[in-house]
Amino acid sequence: MSQQSAVGARAPGGMVSPVTGGPFFHLEAVAITDQACQGTACFVARHRDPERWAQAEGESPRVHCLGRCYAAPATAAETARPPVEIDAPHAVVLERVAAGGAPTLAASRAAEGYRGLEHALGLPPAEIVDEIDASGLRGRGGAAFPTGRKWRAVLAQGATTAYVVCNADEGDPGAYVDRFLLEDDPHAVLEGLAIAALATGAQRGYVYVRKEYPEALAVTERAVAEARAEGIFGPRLLGDGPPFDVEVVEGQGSYVCGEETALLNALEGRRPDVRARPPYPSERGLFGAPTVVNNVETLAAVPWILRHGAAPYAAMGTNGSPGTKVVSLSSLFRRPGLYEVELGTRVRDIVERLGGGLTDGELRGVLVGGPLAGILPPHLLDTPLDFEAMRRVGCEVGHGGVVAVDQHTSIPELVHHVFRFGAYESCGKCTPCRVGAARIEDIFGAAIAGAPGAGTHALPVLASELSEASAREWRATVAALAATSLCGHGGGLAAFAESVMAHFREEVDRCLG
Repeated sequence: MSQQSAVGARAPGGMVSPVTGGPFFHLEAVAITDQACQGTACFVARHRDPERWAQAEGESPRVHCLGRCYAAPATAAETARPPVEIDAPHAVVLERVAAGGAPTLAASRAAEGYRGLEHALGLPPAEIVDEIDASGLRGRGGAAFPTGRKWRAVLAQGATTAYVVCNADEGDPGAYVDRFLLEDDPHAVLEGLAIAALATGAQRGYVYVRKEYPEALAVTERAVAEARAEGIFGPRLLGDGPPFDVEVVEGQGSYVCGEETALLNALEGRRPDVRARPPYPSERGLFGAPTVVNNVETLAAVPWILRHGAAPYAAMGTNGSPGTKVVSLSSLFRRPGLYEVELGTRVRDIVERLGGGLTDGELRGVLVGGPLAGILPPHLLDTPLDFEAMRRVGCEVGHGGVVAVDQHTSIPELVHHVFRFGAYESCGKCTPCRVGAARIEDIFGAAIAGAPGAGTHALPVLASELSEASAREWRATVAALAATSLCGHGGGLAAFAESVMAHFREEVDRCLG
């Protein structure tokens, strides 16, 4: 099974599903070569290279994250690599990456690759699920759903056909851990996917890799071919287990495909929009069969847990957020790079001790977990990086991107940028997101330019009422996004806006007049 260069996986009958996404994919027939990035880390670093940022703004289609946030503002031609460090009692996912990488099967096996799968082959599926459950592993892509519960829900279906899917469409601007795990340690991710298959009865897996990561795509495809050639994948898993094989599918540029049901639609060759739930993917997922969807970092943690046991993993982190998390620090820090930290580490430690503070600016806030989450102001930096603590202050752990915002970017400019991104990437299925994101982009674009309320999506409001009308519309649209969005795209935009209103209201009110 070769890599599919267009969205659409092989259906059970062996046919390749047609691509029907149309304009909802931004990068169909586009090669990633030297494009300039328009992602959030590059936006807040635009003052460092105005010419490069001008290039980014002039390019179409837009590219919102190339996984080079440590060198922002960046282009796809950037070859520098970030520092990779371990700041946890045990290196769960970055050990091989920090040691120089293990992109080949030989290098992986020399560093205990597929030992976790060997152990799993000797366990009944329910015991594998029990081990993951006991570890407390939660999803590392945003929602932080308990991994064991997700696997157990698929196993409980007792279906003759089930699928496991690796969501490698890491689109949150500011995070780049998935890129380096796939480039430097792809077999860890594939091993985690195979263990998930054993635990759920799946005989087929898919890795959906974002198009903006061409090197990761190529390395992952080679890793699958190696595993198949050595009898790890194929008619008998690891030569002694049930059938299992993996197909690598290349995304075509859609941020919403980071949401699991939109990704499943893309794999089926459908328009990549979000499905209403229930039914959940664990009940009716890919091609109508029970399906597990986990992201790259989640799957990369699974082999370590099977090798070492649930207890050492659960002993790290906090009570509700066990284990480690990789954070991706952006270029405004003195020491940008990938750091594997114990969950519960204070954000201040990440910003000041690991990141070294800012190179030459004054910190105004930190975006953690992507732009579709809250912004953490300096007075809240002592918040622990764990799922519950971050949510209590209106933020998320998410993918672990840590993007510093300094005095070169005003809060209204940041709001405009985030909603410009949100409007461009909306799948359009629900009205608050489709219409509301574009209106807020327009309101803040016009306000920054000195004409509150004007712009391409403007409503017919008298000039004397423009400022007041814009402020009212901003607040009402955010409320609608929070209450009625179909998925985390609109909800995340609302969370970001609510955080801005909570911590930077005066600056926003001044902008809107």
